[in-house]
Amino acid sequence: MSDPRYPGPQGQPHQRPPHGQPFPQQGHPYPQQGPAHDRFRPQPQPGPHGSGPVHQQPGPHGHPHGRPFPPQQPAPHGQPVGPGGYGQPEQRAYAQPRFSPTVTQEMRMRAQVQPHAGGPAEQPWVTQAIQRQPQLANPTEGADLARTIVSIGLVGLLGLGLLLILGFSAVLLPAGPIVILLAAIPLLFIMLMVWWFDRWKPQPILLLVACLLWGAVASIIMTLVAQVIGITALALVGIDASGDVLGAVVFAPLFEESTKGVFLVVIVLAARKYFEGPLDGWVYGSLIGAGFAFTENLLYLSSSFEEAALGGLAMTFVMRGVMSPLLHSTFVICHGLSIGFAARRGQWWLVVLMWFPGLIAGMFLHALWNGTATIVGSLGLLGLVIMIGLSAIMSGFWLGSGLLLRRNESIHTRQSLGDYANAGWLTHGEVDMLGTWKGRRAGKRWANQYPGALPEMRRLIRKSADLASIRTRVLAGVGGEKERQVEKYELDQFVKIRTTMMRRVQQPQGFNPAMRR
Repeated sequence: MSDPRYPGPQGQPHQRPPHGQPFPQQGHPYPQQGPAHDRFRPQPQPGPHGSGPVHQQPGPHGHPHGRPFPPQQPAPHGQPVGPGGYGQPEQRAYAQPRFSPTVTQEMRMRAQVQPHAGGPAEQPWVTQAIQRQPQLANPTEGADLARTIVSIGLVGLLGLGLLLILGFSAVLLPAGPIVILLAAIPLLFIMLMVWWFDRWKPQPILLLVACLLWGAVASIIMTLVAQVIGITALALVGIDASGDVLGAVVFAPLFEESTKGVFLVVIVLAARKYFEGPLDGWVYGSLIGAGFAFTENLLYLSSSFEEAALGGLAMTFVMRGVMSPLLHSTFVICHGLSIGFAARRGQWWLVVLMWFPGLIAGMFLHALWNGTATIVGSLGLLGLVIMIGLSAIMSGFWLGSGLLLRRNESIHTRQSLGDYANAGWLTHGEVDMLGTWKGRRAGKRWANQYPGALPEMRRLIRKSADLASIRTRVLAGVGGEKERQVEKYELDQFVKIRTTMMRRVQQPQGFNPAMRR
């Protein structure tokens, strides 16, 4: 009997082998990308008697042809026994990522992963599909709802402030509409770059928008208020702090960096689950800096147009929007990187303390830029070359650190998912698929062959990234027993998503909700 779902050579269907015999390898329904992609495919699953993989069309009750799924196999005599009497999953060690605490065996024993109740993931997927997993409640549902409500309120308030700034700019500033358009160009460039860097483990849209608006509205207002208070206080003791040099080299770095970076501390304390590493700090810091630069550019561009018409406007845009658009983002990622490194090591007080080294580094770079601009301002072309070189160095730091952290994040994901594979929740082939860009692309191409499977594959990829973050927090001791409950809940969700995807794969015509019982 032939099975059209498993094409043989030259596109001919394979003959279904007698019961107990394996299917040919090329008939396996996973991405056939050549030998280089073998590690991205889940491994062939044992049949009812230790035979080849089982590929049968589910019947009306989710069983192949209406019959029960084949039972999972007990462990061979003398082999370690896992949950339910099944063989222990294969154990592997994964590479240690950079910029993370070294994960020791003691840490893993202290934060041991609960073994998969349905047996090792190497058992047939269709068998796991009908395992009755306990219904777990989301331990963070109430907190997530509260964070969402607060985020919506904050974004709404800051968004209203930005609309007022844009409205006043369009009406009151010289060449207002043109100034807004020019200021938006570097902002859009940074937003696209941040989106590209954030694709591995996308952060909540509300949180990203809040960072952008904080820089564009809240930090601008707070900086202006702080500068007025500081200048007034110094004037009362006889110190004139209104000069351009003191304001640019001292006050601007001090007040601007403080008001921008404080929001990163708020995020890590109020929404720690979304700030668990240096790449998160890089993303948030870049957006805060980009928002601040946007509003600041409105002021500088309009002043240039007022002083020197279109020539002055063009010169300022080239200097700020083309030659040095990443400066404020570079200053603020120093805060984010420092907090992010500390976030993987546990205690909240350590995270707050580690903001200060990043704050000092951001202030230093800001003062260095403003001080150099002040010193070389009268050197003409030589001064311009010096400023372009300094801008290139700072922009290179921004880009290089982002690339390095983005690559390291995939290594970190594989290490964390490896703990779950060693406990039987997924296969090591799935770790490679979910923990590399190449594997994710191959998995999505494979899922795209089956109606309704691609959205589930995307959910599976996103859930795997969430699990990697949770595993990091559990190993670091963040959140205590509650975080362990979150881990159990997310593992349960991972299994359910994978089950739904595999059911759709087993039904070429699409998933039929009526088959669910």
